[in-house]
Amino acid sequence: MFIELIRKRRSIRRFREDQIEAEKIEMLIEAALRAPSSRGSNPWQFIFVTDKELLKSLSQAKPHGSTFMANAQLGVVVCADPEKSDVWVEDASIATIFVQLAVESLDLGSCWIQIRERMHNDTQSAEAYIAQLLNIPSSLRVESMIAIGYPVEKKRPHAREELQREKVYFNQYGTPKPD
Repeated sequence: MFIELIRKRRSIRRFREDQIEAEKIEMLIEAALRAPSSRGSNPWQFIFVTDKELLKSLSQAKPHGSTFMANAQLGVVVCADPEKSDVWVEDASIATIFVQLAVESLDLGSCWIQIRERMHNDTQSAEAYIAQLLNIPSSLRVESMIAIGYPVEKKRPHAREELQREKVYFNQYGTPKPD
């Protein structure tokens, strides 16, 4: 059930060395391609990376928040064509979370790595670094990457009491849920 899936999903940054089965990778491809997009434009494209050297190079995309890609068994780079949709960022983001939810349903772990608007170093963007590394055409933008693998640990779900209910309003901003 979907609610149980989102209750237990957590960001995983440590992975075992076990290879991900081809059938599971195929299911992740299907999940990515089934992601909705505005007006059915499907501006996204995906690069599934299993090569360990490429995963290590991807882990260096930015100074903080991508190093764990080196230990993943699979990386997915989520790109989109801004000419196909004015909301390509949203479409690529939805596709990213579709893959992450499919990952969770397959008893794998994952973590989103934001790429767009992030820097690789003082002079090069993380997008440019990845585009050069993976030979991505200049017509595409890189939104994110997803590090995927079998988790080293099982994190407990966030407790219901930890949810920020104070950020939910009814009918108007500032009006809390009626009792």
